[in-house]
Formats: sequence, structure tokens, C-alpha cells
Amino acid sequence: MRATAQWLHKMAADSEPESDVFEITDFTTASEWERFISKVEEVLNDWKLIGVSSGKPLEKGVYTTGIWEEKSDEISFADFRFSITHHYLVQEASDKDGKEELVEDALPLSMQDLLCMNNDFPPRAHCLVRWYGLREFVVIAPAANNDAVLSESKCNLLLSSVSIALGNTGCQVPLFVQIHHKWRRMYVGECQGPGVRTDFEMVHLRKVPNQYTHLSGLLDIFKSKIGCPLTPLPPVSIAIRLTYVLQDWQQYFWPQQPPDIDALIGGEVGGLEFGKLPFGACEDPISELHLAATWPHLTEGIIVDNDVYSDLDPIQAPQWSVRVRKADNPQCLLGDFLTEFFKLCRRKESTDEILGRSTFEEDGKEVADITHALSKLTEPAPVPIHKLSVTNMVHSAKKKIRKHRGVDDSPLNNEVLNTIMLFLFPDAADKLTDGSEARPSTSRNNPPPESEEYNLYSQFKSAPSDSLTYKLALCLCMINFYHGGVKGVAHLWQEFVVEMRRRWEKNYLIPELANGSPDLRCCLLHQKLQMLNCCIERKKARDEGKKPYTSDRSPSGSSGDTGKAVDRSGGDYQKETEKERGEVGKSWESWSDSEEEFFECLSDTEELKGNGQENGKKGGTKEGNKESANLKPEGRLHPHGKLTLLHPGELLYIPVTQEPAPMTEDLLEEQSEVLAKLGTSAEGAHLRARMQSACLLSDMESFKAANPGCCLEDFVRWYSPRDYIEEEVVDEEGNRVLKGELSARMKIPSNMWVEAWETAKPVPARRQRRLFDDTREAEKVLHYLAVQKPADLARHLLPCVIHAAVLKVKEEETLEDIASVKKIIKQIISHSSKVLRFPNPEDKKLEEIIAQIMSAEAIIARARSLKAKFGIEKCDQEEEKEDLERFVNCLLEQPEVSVIGAGRGPAGSIIHKLFLNAQRVS
Repeated sequence: MRATAQWLHKMAADSEPESDVFEITDFTTASEWERFISKVEEVLNDWKLIGVSSGKPLEKGVYTTGIWEEKSDEISFADFRFSITHHYLVQEASDKDGKEELVEDALPLSMQDLLCMNNDFPPRAHCLVRWYGLREFVVIAPAANNDAVLSESKCNLLLSSVSIALGNTGCQVPLFVQIHHKWRRMYVGECQGPGVRTDFEMVHLRKVPNQYTHLSGLLDIFKSKIGCPLTPLPPVSIAIRLTYVLQDWQQYFWPQQPPDIDALIGGEVGGLEFGKLPFGACEDPISELHLAATWPHLTEGIIVDNDVYSDLDPIQAPQWSVRVRKADNPQCLLGDFLTEFFKLCRRKESTDEILGRSTFEEDGKEVADITHALSKLTEPAPVPIHKLSVTNMVHSAKKKIRKHRGVDDSPLNNEVLNTIMLFLFPDAADKLTDGSEARPSTSRNNPPPESEEYNLYSQFKSAPSDSLTYKLALCLCMINFYHGGVKGVAHLWQEFVVEMRRRWEKNYLIPELANGSPDLRCCLLHQKLQMLNCCIERKKARDEGKKPYTSDRSPSGSSGDTGKAVDRSGGDYQKETEKERGEVGKSWESWSDSEEEFFECLSDTEELKGNGQENGKKGGTKEGNKESANLKPEGRLHPHGKLTLLHPGELLYIPVTQEPAPMTEDLLEEQSEVLAKLGTSAEGAHLRARMQSACLLSDMESFKAANPGCCLEDFVRWYSPRDYIEEEVVDEEGNRVLKGELSARMKIPSNMWVEAWETAKPVPARRQRRLFDDTREAEKVLHYLAVQKPADLARHLLPCVIHAAVLKVKEEETLEDIASVKKIIKQIISHSSKVLRFPNPEDKKLEEIIAQIMSAEAIIARARSLKAKFGIEKCDQEEEKEDLERFVNCLLEQPEVSVIGAGRGPAGSIIHKLFLNAQRVS
């Protein structure tokens, strides 16, 4: 029993491994190698590369001018990934019906391309196209850049796979495998046809053997590889190209002169004048010139070329072609300026941190007691107008800075700073000796240019090229590059802010800014400066006793307004208006003199009350329109055509109104957010309407003051004519008359217009509460400017710098007339218009714009380099000069350019001299 059990146990143990082996060994399963071959066949089938390939012989030069395309897929051998790529020349579709039988036994198309001599030396193509002249081929290469097929066994395995796949599919397109590291560009491959096969092999040698450095040695190896059994061998057709490289340009000075920094202070700055960006490369952007001397069709035996003697004289070559090798990333001035300025956008420091804390503080005694500061703000003070000078501009801020650092530590010295401030504020030098102020240059009658270049600012959201903001951007760009970097930028900005406050306090208008409300097409900083100018203009007009807020249709003073009305109203009314004119002048002067620095305009309620009481006494118990009709008309501009008031029947006068408050885009956005937060409830909508009706209420009060006894219908007829509907009706006597009434929306009970009309009192614009508080808005702008960091400033002004750079490139391009640069400029403008119109554009997109500008600058620099080398400017004959210019432009646009006349033409003779001079120097 025990023996039997042990035997059974042993049999069971022996049977277990046998069952395991039976389960694992399955000879019907495909191996990884077979799967790989199947995947290659599947891809070739998907790309329709199976079967006989046909096509016509290619024309000369089509490899260069034609369009090359490629499509890729990914396959794997076990866990090793390969990419398979089909490279092909796009050809016109041709009708193949009826031709396949004729060409079925012909050589594959790729083998015909090997024998064709029309496209032996394509200047820009895949290396396999240049080596073998193929129009179509497939490459299998490791998918990852760091992977490589290094062992010989793996290379053979891949070649076997390729051979089997080509045989199974009948594909006649050559299939290559890339072996060794990718940088070596080493390929092996195969092409199969009906009864014929071509193997593509390659050998890398560290040093070329001597017997292969001339034609006779190359012919020997070619004949031995052919293995042709015919004797004697038929003559071999040959195409020869010898390439000569010129690298030494030392005998030619680079035409771009280095910038003279020291001359900047003296005013003779050449290419570095403030307000002008520099341009050009600091080094030669052309590193090499390659001359290819070509003999396209030769037969063995016609020429001799061995280690002793050669007939291949490049001067006698029938074809010359030239290509230039460009320097990698040549240093260009404009590109460096833009790049360094863009780096400011990434800085984090504030102006105080860069220049030292509390640089804007006044003397200690002035800031010691806050009550003194407050009392100083509220005390009325005369505003003397002193003579402007650059020294005065700089002096106050310099004192504050010197308290916190030594004089010699200031990033900008006085000479540079004075030069910049005089450039930014030319009105400082134009002041008259009596202290009167010259008008800003923008107030001249000359209209602004309407050219496309001038209007670029609206596309870039920058600033007009003749504005202060634009000039400030260029100065900061110059300072950042040549005078202290971010410290110089912070210093100049600090001086600029001090000057802005001084101009506000002294009522000096900021020069070179367009009049009127902020232009929302410009950058926010430009809008802020325009807003400050609006504040200065209002404050200056108020301090001088003029109307600061009459609309564009009103004259400069109330007396002129009244006078226009007098001519139409008769002599009696003239006496009244003269009396009124005196009262108005007196009231206005007394009001102006008593105003505080920070205030809201008085509405003269006492005067109105008194006026109303007087009229009440005269009119007895009259109410409503009758009572207001007895008021004296005030603030009239001129009659509104022949329109008359509906009830009194007097002429309807257009009133002098307040201008709407100017707004910058950030204030508009802030206002929109406040209105949106009110919600959609009835109460919120009512409150929103009241907030938006401040200007309407002001205009109603002005209208009532100018037209005593008027009604809402009169106001609507002037303010919103579409809301007053007139119809022809027949009266009781049968006559056709015009009868008018308010529109439906005006008749809605308790609507905004009715409420505002009932609330409005007859108050002329000059005595109304100001819609625009210039003091408060000016302080907000000055605070906004003072807290700007250099990075914020760079962000604001970068569109202006890009704008200036584009104009500079366009200016330089017009001198050279390069088609590719014109195309790049259009791309820059299109790209910038999309990127810069929105706030806070992405850094990556800004870098792309700067890279495009640098590319255009480099092309222009290369054109100038080539023109200098070929001596185009020294050429006397106009026709020859034009030919050379055309040749240089082709060198910039095309990968390789044929030299007309080879070594005997004008360009060829110049190239020959270049090589001879370089040979002498060496």
C-alpha cells in the first residue's frame, strides 16, 4: 500500500511539469517580430503605398520650389516604440487609366529618380533627398529622441522586417531605417520592384581616404560597386559640385557704428537721440558665404581630376550658386532695447524700495503735524504763475531724494535729467519773460496726420506718436538700457510725477496731449494724463474767473452768450442783460475767490431763494410756470432756431450746460460694477436711474434758468426731439394745425424724466454743483501715478514701445524694400492688435511679438551687410546696381541663388574678389 501510494505521488509530481509545458508552448501564436512586420504592412496599406508606382519625370528645380509634406504614425516592436514617417513631394494628380499595363514591368519610380540628373543638388530638402534624389520615401526611426538602434543584430532584424513588408505588400516606395544616434543622420534601406531590388547602404568615416578626394578615385569605387558584367563598361554620366566657404570678413568693416553714449549729454546723439529708437546689428549678421561651382552634365573621359592634375577650375564652371549662412541670434540694438524693457515687467520692487523709503516726503516740519497739512489744504491761497524752467522742475524732487541718499548716488545726473525733462516738456523753454504760459503744441490748428502709421495707436492701444506718453515711453526705454536700468527708470518716473503735481498746483497744462476727454483708444496711463489735463484746464479757468464747464457749443464767457441773445431781443432787453451781466460777473468773481481747495460747488440756494421771494412779491399768488416765468433768464447760449415755448410763446433758448464728467476706462468699469451690483429689483432699477440722471438734472436746471415759464414738453423738444410726436389735426374751425404730445415712454407715471423735471430748479450752469470735481479727480490721478511700480509702468508703456519699434522697422524697411520684411510687419501689426487691445496680455504672446520685431531687424541688418560686402552703394552703373540689389534680395529670400554669368558676371567677379582678399589675409 505504502509503495503504491509513493509511486502514485511520484507520478503526479512528474505529470505537473509536463502539463505546464503543454499549456505554454503554442506555436500558432504570432511572435513580436511578426506583429511588427504586420503593423508596418498595415501602415503602408493605410497610406495607399502598395502596388506599382507611376509618375512622370520631374522638372528641374521642382525639389526646391515644390511643396514637401509628411505624415507620421507610431508602431512598436515589443516595448520599443518607432515612428514611421512618409515624406513626399506634392504633385498634381494625373490620369493613370490605361497606363499601368505599359509601365508594369518598368523600373520603380524611385529608381528612375536615382538616375535622373535634373535635381542633383537641391539647396533645401531632407538629407535623403539631397543624397539620392528621391521624390518619395518612408523612414522608420526610434520615437524618442534619446533612443537609438546601435547593435548590428537589431539593425539586421529591422532590415529583414522592411524587406518582408515590402515583398508582402508589393510597395515600390523606398523604406529606410535610421540607425545609430539621430545626430549622425545614418540610414539603411531597401527598394523593391519587379525583378529588381536596390539596397541603400551608408558608411561613416572619420577621415576621407586620399583616393576618394578626386573624381578618378570616386569613379573606381562606383564601378566596383555597380558590378556590371559588360565589357567595356558604358561611359558614366557625372554631375560635379565643388563648394567653397568664405568665413573671413575681417577686411570689411561692419557698417553699423557703435552708439556714442557720451555724445548723448551734448545733444549730438546720432542714432541715440531721445525720442528715437536705435536700429541695427552690433555684429555682422552674415557669418559665412558658400559658393557652389557646378558642372551639371559631364561624361567620363571629358575631364581629368586626379591627385596630380585637375581640369575643375571653379572660374570656368558653367553654373555658380551662392547661399549665405546667417549668424545665430545676432545682437541687434532695437531687439535688445525691447527685451530689456520687457524684463522690467517682471520686477517686483516699488519705486520707494529702489530709491529709498519716503522719497516723496516733505521737510519734517511740514509733515510733523497732520492738522497743519489739513489746514494748508483748506486755506485759500493765490496761485502765482512763475517762469517754468528745467532746473525748477528737477530741483524740488532732487532735494527730497538727497535727504535719503548722497548726491552722487542718484541714478541720473543733472545733465541727463535736464535733457530728458526739456525733451518731455518743451513748453518749459518756451515760457515768456512775463510769466504767461504758451499753449501746448496740440492746440495748434494743424490737424493731426491721418496716415496709417499715425493711427496705429488705436490698434495697439498705445498713444499717438506725437504725444507726451509716447515720448515718455521712449525715454524710459533709453534710460533703462543706458542710464542705470530700473533705478534710472524709477528716478525719472519720480521726477515725472513731481512735475505732474507741480503743474496741477501751478495751473500749467501738460503739453502734447490732445484736448478733450480721455481717449479710450489709448493706454490707461495716457488716459490718466489726459484726465489730469482736464482737471488743470477746469481749475485754471475757474481760478481765472472764466466758465470752466461750458460745452463745446458755448463761447468763452457769459457776456458773449448774452450778447448773442440781445441782438435778437431789442434794446429794452439789452439794458436788462447789461445789468445782469454785471451782476453775474460780480457773483462769479466773489464765488471764485472764496472757494476752498477741496470743495463742492455751491448752488447759490440763498440767491435763488431771494430771487424767488422777489418774484413771489411781484407775482402775488402765482404758482408753477407763472411764478418761474417772472424769473430773469440766465445762462442763455442762443435761440434754438425759430422754436418758441409752448405756453409763453417766447423764443426757446439753448442753455449753457455743464460738460459731462470725463471718464477713463477704469472709472467706467468701476461705475459699471457699481450699477450692476444694484440688482434687478424695482428699487435697484430706480436707484440706478437716479445715479445715471445727474447730467440730465443739470441740463434741466440750466434749461429752466434760460427759459423761464417753460414746461417738460419744451425741454423734450430740444433734448430728445424723437420723444415729442407732432401730428396734423383739424381744429374746431376746420383748419389743419400741428398738435404735439410726449411719446408713450414719457407718459409713464413717475418716470425718471418727470421726476427729474419736478425736482429741477432754475439754476444756471455756473451756479450748479459741479458734475466733475476736478480737485478730487486730479488727486486721484496723482495718487495713481505716485504708486506705480516700475513694473506697472513698463506694462502700461510697453504698447507704446512696441508701436515705436514697428514704426522704426517700417522706416528702415522703406530704405531697403524687402518683401519678407513687409510681410513680417503686417503679421506684427495683426498680432499686436489682437494681443494689446486687452489688459494684462500674456507674457508669452508679448515675447512672440518682440521676437517678430527682432526677426525683421535682423533681416534688414543682413541686407545692409550684404550690400556693403557687394559694394552696391559704390556701383556707378544703374543697371548693374539694380542687378546687384536684386541678387542681394534673393539671397535673403531664397535658400540658394544662381549667379547670372557665373564667375564672369558682375556678382561673380565681386565674389571672386572676396575669396581672393580672404586668401591674401590668411
